[in-house]
Amino acid sequence: MGILYVVATPIGNLKDITLRALEILKEVDFIACEDTRQTKKLLDRYKIKKPQVSYHQHTRIQKIDYIVNQIAQGKSCALVSDAGTPCISDPGRVLVTRAYDAGVKVVPIPGPSALISAASISGLPVDKFIFLGFPPHKKGRRKFFEQIRDNKYTVILYESPYRILKTLGQLRDVVGDRRIVVCRELTKMFEIVYRGSLNEVINQLEKEKIKGEFVVVVEGKK
Repeated sequence: MGILYVVATPIGNLKDITLRALEILKEVDFIACEDTRQTKKLLDRYKIKKPQVSYHQHTRIQKIDYIVNQIAQGKSCALVSDAGTPCISDPGRVLVTRAYDAGVKVVPIPGPSALISAASISGLPVDKFIFLGFPPHKKGRRKFFEQIRDNKYTVILYESPYRILKTLGQLRDVVGDRRIVVCRELTKMFEIVYRGSLNEVINQLEKEKIKGEFVVVVEGKK
């Protein structure tokens, strides 16, 4: 029986990877990754040559079972996402669950996480917080923002550059002009952290070219 390693990879800066993660990537028989092109950049940086199998949200169960069967037959596999820790707002959960069902040992290789990185620099209370992932695109958006409005703890969510202004605008409409921290392109060359009220942050973003992934940290209800 092989092992499935859940390996955290850099969220931006390729130097942000642990020595243990590099050792595992060099030792495993193959790597299950969200986007082979993205993972190849990391592997090339550290001169690692391993077979890659694509695994993403549209992967069919038959392919997932193929990966699990390979591990069950003695091969070791590293599960990685495009950036950060797999299975956090990421399709890796299904593969991990199928591996457990097959009796495969699953081992975490901890490291970078956009969620924790943003929480650590937010300046908002994060001794307790709620993580909600990405807001729904259509159905359920109002309820999603009401959940933030009614929560007394700091709330953290992810958003894409295509919907960040829409999301912040709807959030303001529901929760009011609450304190917020918005992190863009964390650990990358153009990393920016916006702090202030929702109105202030929206005004700043409206003046800039929107690109990169966002982590949004929202003050809890007082």
